[in-house]
Amino acid sequence: MEAQHSQAQAKAKAVAARLNDPQISPVDDIVNYARAYAREKPEMAALWCFGVGFVLGWKLKPW
Repeated sequence: MEAQHSQAQAKAKAVAARLNDPQISPVDDIVNYARAYAREKPEMAALWCFGVGFVLGWKLKPW
């Protein structure tokens, strides 16, 4: 139980340090959001990847 508590404290300190970091970019937020979304809805994330890949492949074909 105490190990979980110390891990939770370490995570809280890391989050607090990151929130105080002035160098956080919006790209980090977007990547974190995309990862969380993919964990919650893996089927929908896979469909989005397939759709984007299909459109890019169709529009960027060499001929």
